[in-house]
Amino acid sequence: MPAKKAARVQERRRIVNRRVRSSTRTAVKKAVRALNTHNEAAGSAVLTAVSRLDRAVSKGIVHRNAAARSKSRLTKRLNAAAE
Repeated sequence: MPAKKAARVQERRRIVNRRVRSSTRTAVKKAVRALNTHNEAAGSAVLTAVSRLDRAVSKGIVHRNAAARSKSRLTKRLNAAAE
């Protein structure tokens, strides 16, 4: 692939990846905020964050171990809040 075309492709992928990474981080932050305030919607916020993390892993944007660590921490806090 010529260098100019590769640069164009890379730029398009960077924009898409940034969008996915940003929405993933936002979902995780909303879940943490819901857990901190003992909100009733914490369960659904955690489910949304886990879904976004799994989607980012499938696209290769987030490392699978990093996503697993985040999901584990969120579910641990959710289970502690439920007790």
